[in-house]
Amino acid sequence: MFSAVVRSRNPVSVALSPRFGVVMDSVRGRKSRTDPKAKSKAGRIKTPPPVDPVEMVVLKQRYTEYNLIMRALRLQFKEEMLRKRYEEETGSLAEERAKQEADEHRSLMAWNDAENLRLRKIRELRVQAETAAAEQKRKEAVILHAQELENYIKEKEKEILQLQEDAKNFITLENLDQRIEEALDNPKNYNFAINKEGQVVKQTVLQ
Repeated sequence: MFSAVVRSRNPVSVALSPRFGVVMDSVRGRKSRTDPKAKSKAGRIKTPPPVDPVEMVVLKQRYTEYNLIMRALRLQFKEEMLRKRYEEETGSLAEERAKQEADEHRSLMAWNDAENLRLRKIRELRVQAETAAAEQKRKEAVILHAQELENYIKEKEKEILQLQEDAKNFITLENLDQRIEEALDNPKNYNFAINKEGQVVKQTVLQ
């Protein structure tokens, strides 16, 4: 609650000015805890409503019976729950449950064996396919390598034949004089110019 509650007709800007305290209108029909008692109720004394003794005894008796009945029901439900749990753990229900668990275990093991067998067959087929593919790839690689080697040998043989053919025109000590005479008898002029088509357009005259 605010420290000061007064009625004022001053504008809000004046009421909220730093020079004044917080000024607000009180809520109509409600008063604070510090307000005194109203004058019209100053001499009023609160008295509890009258209680019928007979009715009080009846209500107390009924309340006691209700608590006894509810306690008995809770104990009965608890006893039934404990008995059922005991029968499940040590009685005929436990044997039945153990039998059901054994049957379920056998069925699960059978399913597991069948699933393992199915996966093993799939794995064997996959391994066979991968082995066949690897073998085919290896054979293709061997054939390709042999073909490349054969092409390489043919190319080298062709180079050797070409070199043997070119060796006929090599200058040796035996034909050195003959080649010199042929060069002097057939001089060649390499001082020429060509156009974009590669044709000789200009050439100097040998002297």
